[in-house]
Amino acid sequence: MKYYLALVAGLGLSLDAFSQSTIYQTSPQFPLDHQLELFDKQLFSASLYDNTRLLSEDLTEDQKKSAELHRAMSALQLESPDGPGLMKSYIYENGNHPTVTSAGLYLGDHFFYKRNYKEAAESYALVNPQSLGDDNRGDLYFKQGFSLFQLKNYSQAAPYFDQAKVLNTSVSPDAYYYSGYIALENGENAKAISDLQAASQDVFYSGKVPYLLAALYYKEGNYDQLISYAEPKFGTGQQLDRPEIIHLYLAEAYYAKQNFAKASEHYEAYINSRKGTLSREEIYKAGISLFEIQNYGRAAEYLKNSASANDELGQASSYYLGHAYLKQENFQFASTSFAAAAKADFNKKIQEDALVNYAKVNLQKGSFQLAITALDDYLEKYPDGSHKAEIENLLSEALVNTNDYLRAIEQMDKITNKSSRIQAAYQKVAFYQAMVYFRDQRWDGAIAYLDKSLAYPVDKTIVLESHFWKGEAYSADENLSSAIRSYEQAIALGRTTSSAYLTKSLYGLGYAYFNSQQYPKAEVQFKTYTDRLRGRENKENYDDAMLRLGDCYYVQKRFAEAAATFQQAINESNSGVDYAYYRLAVVQNFQTRNQEALSQLDALISRYPNSLYYEDALYQKGQINMEETNYSEASRAFSDLINGKPNSPFVPYALEGRAVANFSMQNYDQTIQDYKTILDRHPNAQNSETALKGLQETLALQGRSSEFSEYLARYKGSNPSNTSVQSLEFEAAKSMYFDKNYAQATRALENYLKSYPQSSQRLDALYFLGDSYFQLGDKDQALVQFKALEREPASPQRLRAMQRIGSIELERGNFEQAIPYLQTSAENARNKLEEVEAVQGLMVANFETRKYNQAIVNADRLLTLDGIIPESTPKAMLIKAKAQRETNRKAEAETTLMSLVNEYKTIQGAEGLYWLAFSFQEKGDVAQSNETIFDFSGPFVDYDYWYGRMFLLLADNYVKLGEDFQAKATLESIVEKSTNDEIKTMAQTKLQTLN
Repeated sequence: MKYYLALVAGLGLSLDAFSQSTIYQTSPQFPLDHQLELFDKQLFSASLYDNTRLLSEDLTEDQKKSAELHRAMSALQLESPDGPGLMKSYIYENGNHPTVTSAGLYLGDHFFYKRNYKEAAESYALVNPQSLGDDNRGDLYFKQGFSLFQLKNYSQAAPYFDQAKVLNTSVSPDAYYYSGYIALENGENAKAISDLQAASQDVFYSGKVPYLLAALYYKEGNYDQLISYAEPKFGTGQQLDRPEIIHLYLAEAYYAKQNFAKASEHYEAYINSRKGTLSREEIYKAGISLFEIQNYGRAAEYLKNSASANDELGQASSYYLGHAYLKQENFQFASTSFAAAAKADFNKKIQEDALVNYAKVNLQKGSFQLAITALDDYLEKYPDGSHKAEIENLLSEALVNTNDYLRAIEQMDKITNKSSRIQAAYQKVAFYQAMVYFRDQRWDGAIAYLDKSLAYPVDKTIVLESHFWKGEAYSADENLSSAIRSYEQAIALGRTTSSAYLTKSLYGLGYAYFNSQQYPKAEVQFKTYTDRLRGRENKENYDDAMLRLGDCYYVQKRFAEAAATFQQAINESNSGVDYAYYRLAVVQNFQTRNQEALSQLDALISRYPNSLYYEDALYQKGQINMEETNYSEASRAFSDLINGKPNSPFVPYALEGRAVANFSMQNYDQTIQDYKTILDRHPNAQNSETALKGLQETLALQGRSSEFSEYLARYKGSNPSNTSVQSLEFEAAKSMYFDKNYAQATRALENYLKSYPQSSQRLDALYFLGDSYFQLGDKDQALVQFKALEREPASPQRLRAMQRIGSIELERGNFEQAIPYLQTSAENARNKLEEVEAVQGLMVANFETRKYNQAIVNADRLLTLDGIIPESTPKAMLIKAKAQRETNRKAEAETTLMSLVNEYKTIQGAEGLYWLAFSFQEKGDVAQSNETIFDFSGPFVDYDYWYGRMFLLLADNYVKLGEDFQAKATLESIVEKSTNDEIKTMAQTKLQTLN
């Protein structure tokens, strides 16, 4: 309303002046005053109409101007399209009239309050400010400046604000504020500071100015002024515009001043305001600030975000992130962070230091192979680097602990002048590599690397152990004379020590003498060994040594001492007690203590029906009863063997023994039948000629000599003289087989079987032919021969063929078909090796056919046969654990897997570690899953598939924990370093989903 009143006053019109005049009511002034009332009552349409009509009447000049002006004002209020035009026409046509100023202000305000700043600015330009008082002039200047400001025409707006601010009117604070703002934008810092400080004196702007002044001080780099001005603002309780921005400027200022405690305080305040996001550079500075005040956990939260890109900032962030994790003893996260920093080459100094720290942290967490690779890289990239001496020392430490021993030795061989530390490392690493070769039964390699180890005899304990293991390797390679020398050297070195390897060497030397038939010397070693261990809790091979000591006495015909030793083994519940019973019986038989001998054999037969000596015991029982002329008992023992173990090699001799027993009891028909069975089923047995003679004698007693000629002819056909062609052909073919000339052997054996289909060597020939094909990899032809043997009567060759059929079906994945064959082999094994192979196959076949409980039973049985064939124990533990998982016995599975991982650094251990970590992840214990991988994965680095699966699992765990930076770094490392294409593909796929 103030503009309207000003307009009326300007026209000099007064309603009161005409209110008492009678002439007034009939004059044109009356309707003019009436339309003013309409306008005042905001009846703009009526006002417009009346003023338009009045202009057609006879009016004075002043009355006409009043009507034109109010017509224009009413049109503007009604938003009539011609309103602005009417007002401008009025202004242009009445340029010198006092009302033009008010008209211009009215037009400008009309556009100004409708935010049509372009029209407002043009309208205000029509006003002569000099015709206004200070208040109105200040208002005009401000609105004109503000309109131009809104049009971003700062250069034209600034002078108006400058004019408005000095008039000291109500708009002066506004003018100072906007003038300061424009000066700030234009880089006129002194003016900006002056104007904004003036504006801040006004209550309205006291909370708005601080963030602008803070920005200005920051822009100038005037950090002290910024801090002294802005910091106190937060202690007053004053409401501030954009306080989070002030926090940010203060944080940046404090960071520049290296006041990291205050910097971190204000960075955190900005983040906690949740009104904005920091740039990557600001995130980095916040992280560094927190790092410097040792708040490493919070620092890592920032730095892992600023480390997200491959640029110089990302490299620096990764480097400090690595140190932050290192301070928290989070070595795995530190490793991936340093690796990222070392991979980037933006800052060479950081790159070098990051590589050093990457190597150190992997040493610290036990990842020696990764550490060695990094240390090698450093020496190659920085041959004159400032860390060279330190790196060489670290390398020697890492080489000792790595499982890539060949590479370690290669690295140390490059060092011409080996320091004492390197020599000590070389001794250890060469020894460890020898142990790898020993484990793989590569005896020559084991011996060669033990000699390499002995070339640097720094550690006397390792020297002693090296001689011992040389003895073991020579023994395994059947070089007994060399074995004896090595064991003797170990014993000589160990006499003044308490080393367990002195005792082990006594045992090994005893066996070397025993196997070279030097029984008196073997006796001394086994006696010394058993005397040493008898009172100890851990008796190692005590049980076996006791049995061998008894054997030594027996071979030397010192029967009393042998008997006492075997009896002692029985009394001590020796693990080989079945053998002790058997050998004691044999010794007592020699001592003519046959009833006692029979008692030992009965104990073995009744208590240990699955003993490897069960058949020996039955046969020996029959023999002793024969000696005692107890023919009925002898016959029964031989029958038990023949019927219970039809595949036993003792069967031909048991048949002979039973025949003799029955002959003695005058059971001639049974005697004849047993002799015929030998000649029919075992024509090549060593006692076949004896059977022929016994048959002839018995038939003659029975008056049946005519029957003998048939068996005599058959015998001659099966047993030609050594000079016959048939015998020569078989022996030649057999020699090819044993010389491993399998291709030639197959042709020779096939020709032999075609030429002599009824040969007594038919079963041997069939097995040799099948096994030759098997060794050549022709499993189809091997099966044909083995299946032919399966159709033959029981024999040792048939039993071996059954084992081969089982192993072929197992290899082909025909697990269900393999099981009965392997079961037969396991039940009829004649030695530990056959038993282990059959049981291991059964374990796998039952697992693959989902017979998990039976697989566990087989695994437990295999675990009792430890060490017979390489890696049978870790295989058993792995299958057992997986079967336990399948039967929902997951806690038991974890226990089995932990034992496997701790004890065996084989491929089964690697797979076991994956399943153990997966088990923890599966039940939600992600932290334990990670720790398991960190703590145990180092020795399994060479098993690329399962090692890769572990770290893919680790990346999944990081995602679950929200650690995307670590997940990404881990996957990138897998893609870069894995040698397994399947693992690389899996990592790339996960990376794509993560990105």
